Amino acid sequence: MDSGLNPTLKWKALSRVPGFPFFFFAMLVSLFGTGMNFAGVTWYVLGATHSTVKVSLIVILVTLPGLVVPPFGGVLIDRVDRRYLCVTLDAARAVIVLGTAALAYAGRLAMWELYSMVLLLGVGFAIYWSTTNALVQELIPREQLLTANATVLIAVQGGMTAAGALVGFIFERFGLAGVLGIDGTTYLISAICLLLLRHGYHAPQDSYNTLLAAASPTIEAPPEMSEPSLLRADGETPATSGVFADIAEGLRYLREQPRVLAIGITYACMMAGVISANVLVVALAKDLLSAGARGYGYIEAGWAIGAVAGGLAAGMLARKRPYNVLVLALATLAIGHALFPYARILATAVAMNVLFGVCRALGGVLTQSSIMAAVPQRLMGRTQSAFSVIATVLQLIMSFTLGWFAQHVTLSIAFLLLGAIYGGGVVAALRARALSVGTQEAPTPAEG
Repeated sequence: MDSGLNPTLKWKALSRVPGFPFFFFAMLVSLFGTGMNFAGVTWYVLGATHSTVKVSLIVILVTLPGLVVPPFGGVLIDRVDRRYLCVTLDAARAVIVLGTAALAYAGRLAMWELYSMVLLLGVGFAIYWSTTNALVQELIPREQLLTANATVLIAVQGGMTAAGALVGFIFERFGLAGVLGIDGTTYLISAICLLLLRHGYHAPQDSYNTLLAAASPTIEAPPEMSEPSLLRADGETPATSGVFADIAEGLRYLREQPRVLAIGITYACMMAGVISANVLVVALAKDLLSAGARGYGYIEAGWAIGAVAGGLAAGMLARKRPYNVLVLALATLAIGHALFPYARILATAVAMNVLFGVCRALGGVLTQSSIMAAVPQRLMGRTQSAFSVIATVLQLIMSFTLGWFAQHVTLSIAFLLLGAIYGGGVVAALRARALSVGTQEAPTPAEG
């Protein structure tokens, strides 16, 4: 059951978790730079090539490593200190982006070099996001996961909000070099914050025996239903040997836990829609609304503002009927994006994107909190990486398809297809609800 603490007390309690304020600021700063990078590069490519297919290539390149890297990255996440891994990834991305910024400033940046930067950032991102999710599960007591995920989402979208509000002005004044220079600097700041998060080396297995406190209900199941057969009471790690044995163990876990898999597919459908939507939103701002770089920035800022609001409201809205909230949020994303190209006024487009941001926040907080509550810590990296692969496959298919339809058919049809991927998330969420109800009605393994 939900604790009696009011939301204000929950936020205060979370701020007292050792190291979490540093993590929050690291995510805020890092995602500000990432938002600047993605919006700036997308606008630059569209202006230089006048091709939505070339814009879709940017999305494809940043997500392509997600097909290959996550299975091995998941094993790495479950074997090494997740904080050190995040710091290393931040430092490496800073070097790559600042080097590209120097080329752009000198006027020597070729398109293939820009594409190479995007691909390398995709390699880092394919590991980084799963690592941060696993680190949250490791740092935060289980009863505070919902609040923690809402807070992290606020940090992420807060950074994106600031980026969306400023990227148009910075791009017009300082060009791509200025945008990339800011992004590279934010990675360095993020790495420093993560270094200060705690001291010493902490392998994932060291925190595996954390006491499972009573948690707030999530959409996955009540706490007492969270995969009891896979929580080892003795705290021993499995006697596996080799990377592929670890990967096989993670896949076996998902086969045995269809509710977790259904929630993961829901999350993957939502993220595929979020990422691939950028192919169309930039074309919406430029071609249908004639809003320019600033207008595109306003639309992106609207999304981030809505996501921050959704993160703040997630705990209250999800307390009683979380499944209904999740399905309604995804259905709104599906129908709303199908109608998006008919928003012929910039203010209308921004308002719609605010609503979409709220829905994305609700869906993200609910699904991630449920995954973290159900999955054992030693399997978290591999589980998140498996969902990342599913999301990547969907993103690659959708990004190319949306870009092609936008350029060769109509933007309206492309947005209709985007709504369909969110519709797939609705179906997966309904499947997860059905499995959850069936599990709660069935006897537990201990009852035979």
